[in-house]
Amino acid sequence: MSQKTRPAPPIEATRWFNADEPVTLDALRGRVVVLEAFQMLCPGCVSHGLPQAGRVFETFSRDDVVVLGLHSVFEHHAAQTPVALEAFLHEYRIAFPVGVDRPDPEGPLPRTMSVYGMQGTPTLVLIDRKGHRRVQHFGHVADLQLGAEIMALIHEAPPDPR
Repeated sequence: MSQKTRPAPPIEATRWFNADEPVTLDALRGRVVVLEAFQMLCPGCVSHGLPQAGRVFETFSRDDVVVLGLHSVFEHHAAQTPVALEAFLHEYRIAFPVGVDRPDPEGPLPRTMSVYGMQGTPTLVLIDRKGHRRVQHFGHVADLQLGAEIMALIHEAPPDPR
């Protein structure tokens, strides 16, 4: 994982659930961020992506790893509203912060999804302690592989506070 990196683009969310205030990547510097982009009506998200994000949330210390969800709707917009999302998060007992990706009035993909070049959902992004996007997976990721990638990022040197 020692490639040249650049800061991860900001998350453009219109609303946050399970958070007292809007979440920013800048505020999370110093911790590894696991970002799970999903849609409520995506079978792979419901059966694999979100349960895996929940396991990461429960397994790793919140001092080291922050799990975020990003509801990135690019189809069935009328059925996947924030009101429906709130009920979905409650029913599936999703406790980590979840942002609603900002729609793009000029294109079919929401803003964060587009800026990250996501191909669809589920997409999992790992952002290192310095705020750089390091890994991006589309589709299913094996737990063992993901755990190894997260641990490698945890064990890298933290950012220089200067």
